[in-house]
Amino acid sequence: MYAPAHFREERLAVLHEAIGQARLATLVTMGGNGLDASHIPILLESDEGERGTLYGHLARGNPQWKQASSSVQALMIFMGPDAYVSPSWYAEKAKNGKVVPTWNYVTVHAHGELEFFEEKERLLSLVTRLTEKHEGKRAQPWAVSDAPIDYIEAHLKGIVGFRLPIARIAGKWKMSQNRNREDRQGVVAGLGEASGPLEEAVAKIMAREL
Repeated sequence: MYAPAHFREERLAVLHEAIGQARLATLVTMGGNGLDASHIPILLESDEGERGTLYGHLARGNPQWKQASSSVQALMIFMGPDAYVSPSWYAEKAKNGKVVPTWNYVTVHAHGELEFFEEKERLLSLVTRLTEKHEGKRAQPWAVSDAPIDYIEAHLKGIVGFRLPIARIAGKWKMSQNRNREDRQGVVAGLGEASGPLEEAVAKIMAREL
């Protein structure tokens, strides 16, 4: 990932937090037929290994898990909030007009070798923890144990789990750090006038750095 120094994020705790907040990850692997990609929810065990370990599962019918090469590191991509940045928000526009549009965003790339598993107990533990992560804030959270055990076991036969110890991790927080303070304040104000939650999230990140 291309990440100039002023956009680069290397603090592991910050990278882990962004992974935890991401809704879906993109798993990219190299196989005999070239690159494959799947979009899946991920569970991070931050204390497992030097840089943390990622867990998830693929549908058994998804050929990616059979074709993924064990000799090539897989790539997991996590996207945070993103927003279009209009050049009209820059103070520089009024001064000389030398401005162009851009896009601000947060992303984390994690690399490591995939380890697939099919044991029922490990799969049940994984889907239980994933469910608890996403149901935990609901007033009446659904639990895996709410469904009949034979029904759950039948579904477990349809998935394959994976473990990815993070060997290398990189983050990019592109938040107009290459602009002067006045321009950055203009972007925060412009994003604040937008109606979307992603624009609001980007504005909050930028405001913290001003």
